[in-house]
Amino acid sequence: MVWGARTAVLVVVLALVFAVAVGVLLGLVAGYVGRWVDRVLVMVMDALFALPAPLLAIVIAFLLTEHIGGGTATAALAITAVYVPQYFRVVRAATVSAKEQTYVEAARAMGARPVTIMFRYLLANVVQSVPVIATLNAADAILTLAGLGFLGYGIQPTEAAEWGYDLQRAVADTGTGIWWTGLFPGLAIVVLVMGMTLMGEGLNEALNPAVRVRRLLQVRMPQDVPPSLRSAVSRPVRRRSARGPADPDGGRDG
Repeated sequence: MVWGARTAVLVVVLALVFAVAVGVLLGLVAGYVGRWVDRVLVMVMDALFALPAPLLAIVIAFLLTEHIGGGTATAALAITAVYVPQYFRVVRAATVSAKEQTYVEAARAMGARPVTIMFRYLLANVVQSVPVIATLNAADAILTLAGLGFLGYGIQPTEAAEWGYDLQRAVADTGTGIWWTGLFPGLAIVVLVMGMTLMGEGLNEALNPAVRVRRLLQVRMPQDVPPSLRSAVSRPVRRRSARGPADPDGGRDG
């Protein structure tokens, strides 16, 4: 059960790296190039996104098992196919909006090539929400991996230790009163999924300015302000930005 944690983390990391690389690249190309390339990619990604995630992962794993076996790479690629459409849709929407900005027009006017514009000017501005989504998807990927192993389409027991397969073997033990063989793999899955979910929520609060918690600051008024005005505006106010001034007048006296 302890060794199964290594398998789960390795598969999830590989799956998310592949999904982010493929989804971000395709979304960037589709959003910037447009035309028939955008239409074809959107159609393919919508078809993948319409399928239930467990069913899509089972189909991909079944097809790959016949060619490359039922190892770690098969499970990682099966989970990759589930999450590529999510990153594609997010990056494509951000690229479509960002390519009309002034700095992109200036880069075109200077003669920059499309590849240079995409990877030098657009990439850093359209992947800001990808780390948060990847962390939240990691928790769901652990459940998908466990589901594949439980159904027998994931990592084979001869390849590596896997919690889903342990739960499948523990089903037969439950009827004979042996409950601990399924308890500890189940607890390991619950703890790891909760940890990934909480880390994703924390990253979202730290990186998203819309939900970031800001402490209240006391407004300091100059001494020559009338008492009536002082009592009206001396209430605590929220900081408008992380680097903005704390006072309405920018911290200036008078």
